[in-house]
Amino acid sequence: MMAQGAVIRVAPEQPAHAVCVLGTRTPLDVFSSAPKNCTSFGIDASPEVVVQVGPSPPAKKKPKGSSKWPLDLELEVTVRMKAASGSMSDRKVQISYYSPKGPPVKALLYLTGVEISLQADISRTGKLKPAGTLKDQGTWTWGPYGQGAILLVNCDKDNPRSATMDCEDDVVRDHRDLQDMSLMTLRTQTPGNFFTKHRLVLHVARSEMDKVRVFQAKRGELVSKAEVVLGPEQPSHPLEVPGGQHTAVFYLEGLAFPDASFRGLITLTVSLLDTSNPRLPEALVFQDSVVFRVAPWIMTPNTQPPQEVYACRIIENDCFLKAVNTLAKKAKCKLVICPEEENMDDQWMQDEMEIGYIQAPHKTMPVVFDSPRNRGLKDFPIKRVLGPDFGYVTQNPQTGLVTGLDSFGNLEVSPPVTVGDKEYPLGRILIGNSSYPSPQSRDMHQVLQDFLSAQQVQAPVKLYSDWLYVGHVDEFLSFVPAPDRKGFRLLLASPRSCYQLFREQQQKGHGEALLFEGIMRKKLHKIKDILSDKKLQEHNTYAQGCIDWNREVLKRELGLADRDILDIPQLFKLVEKSSNSLKAEAFFPDMVNMLVLGKHLGIPKPFGPIIDGRCCLEEKVRSLLEPLGLRCTFIDDFYDYHVKQGEVHCGTNVRRKPFSFKWWHMVP
Repeated sequence: MMAQGAVIRVAPEQPAHAVCVLGTRTPLDVFSSAPKNCTSFGIDASPEVVVQVGPSPPAKKKPKGSSKWPLDLELEVTVRMKAASGSMSDRKVQISYYSPKGPPVKALLYLTGVEISLQADISRTGKLKPAGTLKDQGTWTWGPYGQGAILLVNCDKDNPRSATMDCEDDVVRDHRDLQDMSLMTLRTQTPGNFFTKHRLVLHVARSEMDKVRVFQAKRGELVSKAEVVLGPEQPSHPLEVPGGQHTAVFYLEGLAFPDASFRGLITLTVSLLDTSNPRLPEALVFQDSVVFRVAPWIMTPNTQPPQEVYACRIIENDCFLKAVNTLAKKAKCKLVICPEEENMDDQWMQDEMEIGYIQAPHKTMPVVFDSPRNRGLKDFPIKRVLGPDFGYVTQNPQTGLVTGLDSFGNLEVSPPVTVGDKEYPLGRILIGNSSYPSPQSRDMHQVLQDFLSAQQVQAPVKLYSDWLYVGHVDEFLSFVPAPDRKGFRLLLASPRSCYQLFREQQQKGHGEALLFEGIMRKKLHKIKDILSDKKLQEHNTYAQGCIDWNREVLKRELGLADRDILDIPQLFKLVEKSSNSLKAEAFFPDMVNMLVLGKHLGIPKPFGPIIDGRCCLEEKVRSLLEPLGLRCTFIDDFYDYHVKQGEVHCGTNVRRKPFSFKWWHMVP
């Protein structure tokens, strides 16, 4: 809603008194009480009052410079004040009504000019601008020339000793807490006795009051004394404002992210009420509003620089952790290890959480999105990740079963892409679902899908992942940075590529070379036996068909060509689930399921056939990735992760640098 004042009506019988707020054009009704037989009117006003009559020009210019207009209802008359009044009714407007016969009839209007304006960072510069200086502050607009203020969900915990997130209490603890909030001010300038017959109320719609909390700073007092004036169960608050010049300071915190029932917009309004007649209800004189959008939760793709790596310590995975730590050091980022006593034998760090961020012009903060899987790691995001300047969000389904597809190995995001004329500067979220509903099918829970869609800035793409035993998209795809083309390559697991590689090696006389050599208690497989295994071929023809389906979806939805995709050799086998359905799992460690830390890749060691002293699978992957400037490290995860149906990516997680691109500059 634009700032709006009440219509002012005048009549010849008695002088009218009205309040006019600076920065607004207030409608002036000169027609409804015009004397009979009058055909035109003229207006004289104090120098501080600007009167506009339109849309037609005056019918007659009088010698003294004033004008006459016909009494035409098509005309719009507005008044605007140049400056605030020093005393009540100190500005005057005189309307003269003219008839063909007789002297003019005069009507008087006495105006009081006041300043009442909400100010917020509507221009998104980190600085306050008066809300009334913009044409339509009630419409929050996207794009580089858009306008509208931004609000962060205050979902971190600045006091480590607190039992709750900052948005779950109604206190301001210190200046760090204030930095997570958005600033809004109310500026007033009025005659000294103005508020003896007027009052101001700050309010928010009842449907939005549980989405925001507003604190009012107390002049000259400690930050911790800031008072809650709006929020849950508090949709309105009468403001105690003195006459003269005054500035009230407010701090706003978001309480909820956009979701299926909340589109993310919150409108704060100040209303000026006339209380001069105690026998009548308060009359609305003026309203000014400012619209805030709650900042979305944003995921970061593999192409963003890594800052911190997470992994779990379990029984006998010291070698794995040592390899991951070495890789993290090469990438110049920190490794955070969840100890055995805290992970309760749940090593799947990728499945438990996804680390993204939220951003306003004045603040950027990482936020962990906690999966509803709730296994052994369920307390890790709350107890070890949530903290000062590190936020937390989760979505807990109230109905329906939580399945393996609700784990966040099934939640990935592409690098920035352009699809036709449509740009996705923050990439697109990728989630895995079933191909069609059936008694055995699994989908990501609708609550999670709704949350991801409601953020608006990374339009989700649905892929088909339910063909896999675990059912996660990270089992058949990954992204790596590249110096050319789109700035990345999409990696897809490829049985076709693996069979082609093995056939080439057999033709070169290496049919006796063994898969899984060097792994204790594991049956070895010769290349020639793999190629002659009809059942395994059937399994992989099926798996390749599922991957090819996703390949076409990814090409279409991400604007990719085949040259943007690298096929990583991989074989799958079908195993029976408890639902009597066959699902695919990796036949040897799944190399696509890798850890990407800048140019350094931690790839599951495939234990492929050794030819001329080198693993032919590793050599093939090196030949695809090293020309892009990437460095491949193959990590033995066979018994710690692979045989438990996961790999390096499943067992790790990464906090990455936020995008330099500001989300509000895009158009969803």
